[in-house]
Amino acid sequence: MGRIFEVRKSAMFARWDKMAKNFTRIGKEIAIAVKSSGPDPDNNPALRRCYLNAKACNMPKDRVEAAIKRAMGKDTSSYEEITYEGYAPHGVAVLVETATDNPTRTVANVRMHFTKGNGTLGTSGSVSFGFNRMGEFTVKNGGLALEDLELELIDFGLEEIGENSDGNIVIRTAYNEFGNMSKALEEKGIEVITAELTRIPTNTVELSEEAAQDVFKLVDKLEQDDDVQKVYHNLK
Repeated sequence: MGRIFEVRKSAMFARWDKMAKNFTRIGKEIAIAVKSSGPDPDNNPALRRCYLNAKACNMPKDRVEAAIKRAMGKDTSSYEEITYEGYAPHGVAVLVETATDNPTRTVANVRMHFTKGNGTLGTSGSVSFGFNRMGEFTVKNGGLALEDLELELIDFGLEEIGENSDGNIVIRTAYNEFGNMSKALEEKGIEVITAELTRIPTNTVELSEEAAQDVFKLVDKLEQDDDVQKVYHNLK
């Protein structure tokens, strides 16, 4: 019984850690959005995206509003968005997006994670060419036919469409069509669950389960870093 309790407690703490990390990530995205285009979501598409993603990860509304107020303050930290590139073990390409108020600290930490994880931190452009930057929307599947939806959205930058494991619909656009698709979904009354700018690998690497674990250990360490927003890789 004690062992079962310990396993459940460990899982509970893992969920809390993930939730806290998501809240921190969205808080930084809110700060960047507000500093860039103001606190009114009606006139700030990036902030509207933050609202959607906060709702998707159950971030309380009062925490979102508090983050907006902090971002409007004169003494609030200004975050710089920096992307680092490198290789995990077994030649897997890795992109690390960060938001930091101390780039010196961030690059040192990212380099440490790569080194300890038997990877290599590369130079700018060393792996980014192998990823397409795209807009990705997850929308509620309210009985929508994919073929019909594809025809409706093709003129708004649609490049890929399909269903995920939860039965919701995933829509991808070119990076520069993100705003057009966001507006189209809103005007058509399609419920958006999440809206992200993401990076999709053009080619993937397939590894054995044991080798893949080496990669996932590095990715996990990077994702746990407070300055890291997102980690992408080309492991299949």
